[in-house]
Amino acid sequence: MSDVLDKPAGSPALKIVGSRPIRPDGADKVTGRAAFGADFNMPGQLVGRVLRSPHAHARIVSIDTRKARALPGVKAVITGADFPDVASEMHDGGESASNLRDLAMNVMARTKALYNGHAVAAVAAVSAAVAEAALALIEVTYEVLPHVIDVEAAMAPDAPVLHPHMFTEGLDAKPTTPSNIAKRNRLGRGDPDQAFAEADVVFEGRYTTQAVHQGYIEPHACVASWAEDGQCEVWSSSQGQFMVRTYCAKVLGLETSSIRVTPAEIGGGFGGKTTVYLEPLALALSRQSGHPVKMVMTRDEVFRATGPTSGAVILVKFGARSDGTIIAADVELKCQAGAFAGSPVGAASMTALACYDIANFSITGWDVVTNSPKVAAYRAPGAPIAAFGVESALDDLAHKLEMDPIALREKNAVRDGVKAAYGPKFTNIGFLETLAAIRDSDHYSAPLGRNQGRGVAAGFWFNVGGESTAAVHVGEDGSVAVVTGSPDIGGSRASMAMMAAETLEIPLDRVRPRIADTASIGFSMLTGGSRTTFATGMAVVQAAEKVVADLKRRAALIWEVAEDQVDWAGGAAHCLDPGKDVGPLTLGDIAAKAATTGGPITAQVSLNAQGAGPGFGVHVCDVEVDPETGHVTVLRYTAAQDVGKAIHPAYVEGQVQGGVAQGVGWALNEEYIFDGEGRMENAGFLDYRVPVASDLPMIDAILVEVANPRHPFGAKGVGEVPIVPPLAAVANAVRGAIGVRMTDLPLSPPKIRAVLDARDG
Repeated sequence: MSDVLDKPAGSPALKIVGSRPIRPDGADKVTGRAAFGADFNMPGQLVGRVLRSPHAHARIVSIDTRKARALPGVKAVITGADFPDVASEMHDGGESASNLRDLAMNVMARTKALYNGHAVAAVAAVSAAVAEAALALIEVTYEVLPHVIDVEAAMAPDAPVLHPHMFTEGLDAKPTTPSNIAKRNRLGRGDPDQAFAEADVVFEGRYTTQAVHQGYIEPHACVASWAEDGQCEVWSSSQGQFMVRTYCAKVLGLETSSIRVTPAEIGGGFGGKTTVYLEPLALALSRQSGHPVKMVMTRDEVFRATGPTSGAVILVKFGARSDGTIIAADVELKCQAGAFAGSPVGAASMTALACYDIANFSITGWDVVTNSPKVAAYRAPGAPIAAFGVESALDDLAHKLEMDPIALREKNAVRDGVKAAYGPKFTNIGFLETLAAIRDSDHYSAPLGRNQGRGVAAGFWFNVGGESTAAVHVGEDGSVAVVTGSPDIGGSRASMAMMAAETLEIPLDRVRPRIADTASIGFSMLTGGSRTTFATGMAVVQAAEKVVADLKRRAALIWEVAEDQVDWAGGAAHCLDPGKDVGPLTLGDIAAKAATTGGPITAQVSLNAQGAGPGFGVHVCDVEVDPETGHVTVLRYTAAQDVGKAIHPAYVEGQVQGGVAQGVGWALNEEYIFDGEGRMENAGFLDYRVPVASDLPMIDAILVEVANPRHPFGAKGVGEVPIVPPLAAVANAVRGAIGVRMTDLPLSPPKIRAVLDARDG
């Protein structure tokens, strides 16, 4: 089921935007024609493989590669010594900022291996078998060091220190000793201590999550070729070809102008492909060997060597009046960054209380390094973690106050004109509407059976804009090509084509969307943060509007009238001059005369889009807990979300349903499990269990449309919000089913059985 509510009043009649056409990439994907990262090959290419540390924390005493180099068929062997030193420099990657020095050391270890799976060497050979044999011949001498993975253990004064140069930023006094705590950040307003003293009810809770992976089906893959003239080409699966170009240039000490990156189709990313792992290695191997090099990760490598999101500890305290008004809040977040600083704790802190208007609050976040893979973005980075704690605590507060959980949230909800916890005032937001959509749904009032429970939770994500480029080209036959620099990971090709067709007022089948390489289109930020339909879509619309203006100008030339005597409607120019008895000129008619009216018809727009509308979602989940096994079955799930304007509603529903599915997995099954030596024990889909179709009901989506006036069609980002509420919604439903609050994710059957045993004595 899907409903669309609250269409903007007075919006113009739209013919294409808001419809559900067949996706432009659909035929290629269902027939197997679409080319993903591992599908690309070059003549004479070599196979690249990576040697990875077996230890969670170890000093690299020496690496002897002589035997590997001597093996017939081996063409290149590289270690950290083959890479330049990279200075500390922060780079905004779109979803998160990266220190380029740390990025380089994560791509290839230098003096220390900081997690099990950290790359320490790589080879290129004529076959996979030879490459694997070469890895076995590389002799690495390690000095094994104490390791630490748990976030609170890493914060302890006696914890083994990963980086002797790291001193905690953001403290009141400058520290004199190194620490695993990279940074403390703080947000606040009012006087929480005084407000807590005045509260009628105070509730405190402690909640924990484990590291979880994005679980994309396609592993990281690339082909790289370093030519004799120093020009480089890369073909890879990523969320941003310009990101790949920038990071490869920095890691290898090159100019970006020497690297051309072509994006492949992407088999899932969810934020996990907003950085590089293989591409700089493949380029370095290609430079040394003189051949193109292809590298594809195994599933084991994806889990051990690429970024999950943080495991975390969340401490939440609420103070409220007896009528449910929350007057004080205190939130503390401790987030794993993995081997290098940069957990999503900043965004977690900013989103933690973003749904609520609380006069007095304090939020403290800790960014903590641990001997585990460097974390990467994962849909609304940090927000699901914060929401798990905050929304679970709100549910318990509602029980304590004997209030309906929706009513408690409505009473404290932010609305237009309210200053967000992270700073700006909200405008054109639809949080109250999403709460009402769930409250009024038949799901919320449906009866529950034995061992069943219902949970509600809310979620927020900023959504972002940023730099995008788009070009619109009119062909000689009147067809239109829409070219952008944004990889399509959630249906953006469809939305780009639809917005262009709507603006040009032509049939959608006359528009062909394309994604260009870094040498064929202007710079665009990566696809992430729910920015593409908003920001790149804005560039597409503006480019299409320029084309319309040019078409009117050309029609005026053909008719020999003033430009203001030409109107564009229905995909054709219409003459308004009463002295001219002429019929309309279609886009095809004008295109056929392009050579006589000024040449090719084309327009390109580059912009830094501002005014992204924040997104809110409210979810309700029903579960049943088997008292014998502790197994949780999700019976029913409904998600309401303010989407601004659903450009392609089916795609939006898919984003909502996909986010829910991932959030349910995070809540019930998924976690990184490490042994006593810091090695991941479940690095594969047999043991790291993501939800499959049989684990989930049909997920109902209610699309609430509160238009964003800063976008031509009212769009807001939609991809991040759906993963924020499910962790708490599921946990709250389990509480309803068993009558006991469980605070540690995932809510796996053994944990639930232990709670039931304790409950039943």
